[in-house]
Amino acid sequence: MSVLRIGHINLRVLDMDEAVNHYEKVLGMDVTHRDDEGNVYLKGWDEWDKYSVILSQAEKAGMNHIAYKVNADTDLDAYKQSIQDYGIEVEELPAGSLPAVGRMLKFNLPSGHEMRLYAEKEFVGTAVGSVNPDPWPDGLHGCGVHWLDHALLMCELNPETGVNKVAESTNFMIDVLGFYLVEQVMVGPDGDIQAATWLSCSNTPHDIAFVGGPVMGLHHCAFFLDSWDDVLKAADVMSKNRVKIDVTPQRHGITRGYTIYFFDPSGNRNETFGGLGYLAQPDRPVTTWTEDELGTGIFYHTRELVESFTTVYT
Repeated sequence: MSVLRIGHINLRVLDMDEAVNHYEKVLGMDVTHRDDEGNVYLKGWDEWDKYSVILSQAEKAGMNHIAYKVNADTDLDAYKQSIQDYGIEVEELPAGSLPAVGRMLKFNLPSGHEMRLYAEKEFVGTAVGSVNPDPWPDGLHGCGVHWLDHALLMCELNPETGVNKVAESTNFMIDVLGFYLVEQVMVGPDGDIQAATWLSCSNTPHDIAFVGGPVMGLHHCAFFLDSWDDVLKAADVMSKNRVKIDVTPQRHGITRGYTIYFFDPSGNRNETFGGLGYLAQPDRPVTTWTEDELGTGIFYHTRELVESFTTVYT
């Protein structure tokens, strides 16, 4: 059994019309479904399953749940047993609980974030098809993001009280779901407190990341772009559309990715993440960043942390 990739993220938004306009016009995604409850479903042009983002109207921004796709439906039975054996309660949701999705497992990470696993989602194909495809489709709009790439979740971290949900969630992802650790930030007087981790279930530098903070939440969800040029063009698109940018184009030391951080109209932080960084593999040595070089790890060019980056999240 194996987890294939991030499948979708369900974001809470304050104004649905503004949110849909942002994810369509700025990020360049396409609406693929609207349900009777008013939720809106979108996908990137290079994604083949029906959706990767669900927008839900709410009074408070943030994330309802994050979902990962597993290799086969029978894997769900094995994962259900493993999660229960780990001491975490699991609920099985029948097929159709979400539009176009088969049965799902619903549970909470040690951090408290709701996660779901599923094996089946309606196939709709990419915008360029699978036979003799062009490298990109005609009619790209906005940033033209390829796919939902990863999410970074904030976890409670309080060394004085011994609370470290980063480490607990990381161990769960490795021990139960089969992810592997790619990079980490170690802090504290002895450098032995795991304050942030980047984990993969594929060959990219991260399919999920955890960072410590005072309370749990969603730090950002990221969307893939090919290159540095695409990241720069995305910044132009954001400026033209008066998008609030948190961090202008930069390179990460961690993962080596090209990045822009910005906010959707509800205050959820988005990222356009460019480049694959390097080939991640389970036997690749874990990269460790020390507390004194944390700024370099996050923002390699300026080597300085941005205050809002670590204090503002939903």
